[in-house]
Amino acid sequence: MAVCHFQARALHLFQRQLPQGLLAGVGGSWHPVTGDGRVNGSRKPPRSLRAVLLALLLATLLLIGFLHVDTWVLTPLLRGESKSLPITNIMFLKTHKTASSTVLNILYRFTERHNLTAALPEGARIHLGYPWLFLARYVEGAGQNQPRLRPHFNIMCNHLRFNLPEVQKIMPKDTFYFSILRNPVSQLESSFVYYRGMVPAFRGVRSLAEFLAQPRKYYNDSVNNAYARNHMWFDFGFDNNAPAEEGYVRARLAELERRFQLVLIAEHFDESLALLRRRLRWQVDDVVYFKLNMRSARTVARLAPESQERAQRWCALDWRLYQHFNRSLWAQLDAELGPRRLRAEVEQLRARQRELSALCLQDGAPKNRTQISDPQLLPYQSGAADILGYNLRQDLDNATRRHCQRMVMPEVQYMAHLYSLQFPEKPPKNIQFLKL
Repeated sequence: MAVCHFQARALHLFQRQLPQGLLAGVGGSWHPVTGDGRVNGSRKPPRSLRAVLLALLLATLLLIGFLHVDTWVLTPLLRGESKSLPITNIMFLKTHKTASSTVLNILYRFTERHNLTAALPEGARIHLGYPWLFLARYVEGAGQNQPRLRPHFNIMCNHLRFNLPEVQKIMPKDTFYFSILRNPVSQLESSFVYYRGMVPAFRGVRSLAEFLAQPRKYYNDSVNNAYARNHMWFDFGFDNNAPAEEGYVRARLAELERRFQLVLIAEHFDESLALLRRRLRWQVDDVVYFKLNMRSARTVARLAPESQERAQRWCALDWRLYQHFNRSLWAQLDAELGPRRLRAEVEQLRARQRELSALCLQDGAPKNRTQISDPQLLPYQSGAADILGYNLRQDLDNATRRHCQRMVMPEVQYMAHLYSLQFPEKPPKNIQFLKL
């Protein structure tokens, strides 16, 4: 029924879009137009022309019905709408342990493909001053005394603690701001495994469940313990130890709503990307991805229900943050895409992902660190986490290998690669773990 309705709509739009002189015999009357645009006479066009146009229209409508093409794909074309240029000025707040490394890879690839400029860490740094509040001087090239010598930055996506006034010194006024969140229980579990050796609050316990049973026994308000409580709230520049009072929480959420045009949700990653792609006016290949910085299943702990409830209470600010933007995401998806279109876009993304997996990856599956053959594709390992990476197929031509390599390149190596492209006169980044 929907296809038939669209076919009728397509016929109507087709009649409106073509010059009136070509519509005789296709539901309209023909008026030949003189060179200066004046109507002159009422002769009908040749029968052969009318037959060709009618056959072309019927073939188009039959093809639409046969392929079950969604109306949203073709309606803009039938209306003669021009496609807007993609957005290229973007600030992504890269929160911790939220699938943000995969988003960063998407943004790095877009930066390189379109010859854009990323705001990269200065000198030997690998992040933008974290865990301290971001300052513009943490960006390579931003410290130039003469503004005309400073680079124009398009993309900012490395780890930082959000500080809007300083970010605005770097990014253009029309920048698109977005971020990503994850269920705080899962985020805390991932942080415990990944940062256990470097976070004071985690060092004296054998398990996250033990920590959550008596968190105040091990935790203090030091900035070094930010990884252990309301970590995402902290990344947004707020006080992760503040009481979760209603007025305070509502004010901070309203502040984020005003600044960030979109917040992705890790548990609904593909759906989030569908909306992001729409907002940025990007193509499917701009957002297709392989999962990066992902742990092996054996290093993922399953918390008992009691510990999950304790984690929600302990990270109450993160829990409110997550609930708010999870609801917001689905409200926006429903308003802008709707269930049918959303399913189509998600399936389109996943189909392209399957194609590239078959094209690029050896065995089509991620590998643990002992199985990765190319050191340049070896992800950084931290704590007890077993971070997976990829091997590429050996039979790829140079162009395909280069494309596939960018899709699986870990974030530290990709950051170093972009740094060398943007600042060839400076010493390259020194990635210590690759030399071990």
